[in-house]
Amino acid sequence: MIQSMTGYGKSVLQLPTKKISIELKSLNSKNLDVNARMPSTYRAKELDIRKDIAKQLVRGKVDFSLYVEITGEETSSKINKTVVQEYIKQLKGVVDGDATELLKMAIRLPDAVTTERDDIDEEEWGLIANGINEAISKIVAYRKDEGAILKQDFINRIGTLKQLLEAVIVMDPERIDGVRARLEKGISEIKEKVDENRFEQELVYYIEKFDITEEKVRLDNHLDYFIKALNSDDSNGKKLGFISQEIGREINTIGSKSNYAPMQKLVVQMKDELEKIKEQLLNVL
Repeated sequence: MIQSMTGYGKSVLQLPTKKISIELKSLNSKNLDVNARMPSTYRAKELDIRKDIAKQLVRGKVDFSLYVEITGEETSSKINKTVVQEYIKQLKGVVDGDATELLKMAIRLPDAVTTERDDIDEEEWGLIANGINEAISKIVAYRKDEGAILKQDFINRIGTLKQLLEAVIVMDPERIDGVRARLEKGISEIKEKVDENRFEQELVYYIEKFDITEEKVRLDNHLDYFIKALNSDDSNGKKLGFISQEIGREINTIGSKSNYAPMQKLVVQMKDELEKIKEQLLNVL
């Protein structure tokens, strides 16, 4: 089943002292491009996060965000009591002031406050990792829902191309008769006598040049192959893109060989449908 590269997933964890919010957003891209935002505390796990995202999302421009909101008594900054007391002692020998004023001055001096970088708690990280997997699962589900909509659109447009191809097939004998009539008319306007055998040879040659039998067969096969690839278990937008290029090649050849205005109008409609398919394929995983 095809998947879109557009998606969104979110999970929220409430831990004893903090609230963790995890968000994933993705848009279409030729390759995987992950932009990760998270507190420095969890940077050691970034490579693991990227591997999980790459394994399940495969392609797309992905924004990963991990937000932390402290809800309990937790801080990584601590007052260095020994240093502050020594500063106050020294300040008393320099200036007069009450204890509060001396404390305000001491706390601003170097090393009065230290910031500790906590190691990642593995039990806590296990919960966060589950939250990340939940967010990834939600974005995958979103992509599949979008993919189902795209699939139906492709089926409808391939059906339209089939109908237009059928109209071309029905019209083709009339087109060939028109080519023959124009050639015969051109010859009849020449006053000189014409070798009938030579004329028939030249007529066959020109009609073969305008023959689109192979293009009609190949185009029909490519349209069937597109639907077959669309219904496969995997989502392969690149493969569908290659098939659409082959479809376009046959449509262009029919247009250049047709030399018949009513058929060229059908070719224009086919090109329009195919262009819409190609635009949508840019968003298929």
